[in-house]
Amino acid sequence: MYNPFSLEGKTILVTGASSGIGRATAIECSRMGAKVIITARNEERLKETLEQLEGEDHCMILCNLADTLAIDGLVSNLPEIHGLVNNAGFTKLSLLQFVKEEDLKSIFQVNTIAPVLLFQKLLKKKKIKKGASIVFTSSMAGLGCTSVGNSMYTASKGAISAYIKTAALELAPKSIRINAICPAMVNTGILEGGSVTKEQLKEDMKQYPLGRYGDPYDIAWAMIYLLSDASSWITGTNLILDGGLTLK
Repeated sequence: MYNPFSLEGKTILVTGASSGIGRATAIECSRMGAKVIITARNEERLKETLEQLEGEDHCMILCNLADTLAIDGLVSNLPEIHGLVNNAGFTKLSLLQFVKEEDLKSIFQVNTIAPVLLFQKLLKKKKIKKGASIVFTSSMAGLGCTSVGNSMYTASKGAISAYIKTAALELAPKSIRINAICPAMVNTGILEGGSVTKEQLKEDMKQYPLGRYGDPYDIAWAMIYLLSDASSWITGTNLILDGGLTLK
C-alpha cells in the first residue's frame, strides 16, 4: 500500500533518544520502517528505548553531546544517513540577575552548539545522503512565547530556529531539507520532580484551546512527517505544535 509517510529503506539518527520526545520519535521511526540509530548519555535508558523499537538492525551509540570529541567519535561510527533528529536538550530556570556563566555555557553547548556541530561534522564526513531530511527540536520559547526565568533556554532555542533558515538555504542545492519542530509544553520527564505542583500545571493547561499539554508522540508524528517524502517541498520551516496556545 502506498504511504508517503513511510521511512522504509531510510537510516535515521535520533539524539536524546533515552526518554521523552527522542524515545517516542525513535519508536515511531522504527514503526514506519526505518533503520534507527539512537544516541544519548544514559546507557540503561537508551537500552530500554532500543528494546522498544520494532523491526531489526537498529543500534545504539552512547554519546555525551556536551563533549565535542565525543561528537567526533559518534560521527566516525555512523553510516550514511537519510535523516537526523537533533533532539537532545535541557533547560534551567533562573531570573536574569542570577544567571550563572557556567549554566549559560552548558545550556548553549547542549541545545545549540552540539546539534549544529553534529550536523556540520556529518556534512564534512559526507555521512548525509542527498535528499536527506534534518529536523532540529526547537521550542515555542525560541519563537518568543517565553516566560519569566526562561531566558537561557529561550535564547538557545531561538538560535536554532534562526539557524535552520540559513542552513536550509545553503543545503537546498543538494536537496537536503532542514526544518525545526517548535513545541509548546509537552508531558515529558522535564515536568517531573519540579517545583511546579499538579494544581499549577492543571491551571496552566487552561491556556491551551485543546485543553491539554502535548504528548511526546504528538511531536514524534510531526517528526515522521518532516523526515518522510510527504514533506519533500518543505525546508527552512519552524513547525509550530502548540495545541492552539498562540491563537489567544
